[in-house]
Amino acid sequence: MTYFIMESKFSKKYLVYLYLLLGALAAFPPLVTDMYLPALPAMTTEFQTTASAVQMSLAACILGLAAGQLVFGPLSDRLGRKPLLKSALILFILSTVASIFSPTVEILNVCRFFQGLGGAGGVVLSRSVATDCYSGRELAKTLAIIGAINGIAPVTAPVIGGLFSESIGWKGIFCILLAIGIILYVVCLPFRESHPAQKRYTGSLTSLFAQAAVLLRNTAYMRHVLIFGMANAVLFGYISSASFILQNDFGLSELMFGILFGINSLGIGCGSMLSLKLRQISNASRIGCAGMLFCSLFQFINYYFGFGFWGYEIFVFIMLFSVGMVFTSSTTLAMTEGKAMIGWASAIVGATGFLFGGLVTPLVGIGQIQISTYTVMSICSFVSLLLSFVIRKDGLRIKASPA
Repeated sequence: MTYFIMESKFSKKYLVYLYLLLGALAAFPPLVTDMYLPALPAMTTEFQTTASAVQMSLAACILGLAAGQLVFGPLSDRLGRKPLLKSALILFILSTVASIFSPTVEILNVCRFFQGLGGAGGVVLSRSVATDCYSGRELAKTLAIIGAINGIAPVTAPVIGGLFSESIGWKGIFCILLAIGIILYVVCLPFRESHPAQKRYTGSLTSLFAQAAVLLRNTAYMRHVLIFGMANAVLFGYISSASFILQNDFGLSELMFGILFGINSLGIGCGSMLSLKLRQISNASRIGCAGMLFCSLFQFINYYFGFGFWGYEIFVFIMLFSVGMVFTSSTTLAMTEGKAMIGWASAIVGATGFLFGGLVTPLVGIGQIQISTYTVMSICSFVSLLLSFVIRKDGLRIKASPA
């Protein structure tokens, strides 16, 4: 039986702390990307610019989250998880301060890139630490639990943003992010290194980064990575367009948007946990991909036939439920395939997800926002479904836990 290798060394109290820390680190990117979403329309007016230009602040952060994982992931294989985690949080704190004092949207976008770069350390190391400690079905359980904890961030972030955006503005929201970054830095101090010196990579930095080519040639690993990336593109297509669709098209207030956005995000956590109940983890990936495609296509029908807000809302929730199924299954299968190079495996998974998300974010602001959003979602969902049907038989061996 594969079990938690640290259980015999550490107390249950520390294991609870570790679970909460990993969940908080994995939740960091949703906080950075989601909390200021209710303020996007107001920021457009304040900076006297277009919706697409303001959305670039989200895209810049997402691209930073992608690039940062490619740095912090492999370097943690050489230097250890804890030093890189502390460095990433310091970078996040400094860039958040710079973001608050940005006089133009262009400078803000640059600061947001570095903010994402720092935030990347948390999410990439949460997967790396989990894979240091688990494998197989236990890894799937851990990632699903982390995903469930992670669901707290999308629920609370836009609600907090909706509550405070009108009174304190986007700068006030960034002050809250700054406080969260400082708190996380303090909380991570008791963390005990999960990647001991004897297991670290000892070659040159050049050969360390060259190892990525080995994983990129692993077709089974890359299929799971691409499925995860396409699901992330669907998610960020929704994230970057939701405030405009719900507030401008359906007339919701900033507070109501935040509450509804949080309720919808619960679907991700529910889908993540359900994926463990299926007999084969890979089945969750196929079902989730099919669900994303169905819901994306239905939104076209909803738009053209005028079913209105409730048609949009119901199928958004089902779509996010499907995204949660894909996230847990594809991440588990990818990290299992890449277990020999944990740092790189986690980095490529995360970077691909945020890279795809960053690429689609400005696309949904082109033309009629609902049409462009549903087009992006449908294309990405269709590609993910195709990929889910070409996974090798030996990639289906991980079974989920019994109900």
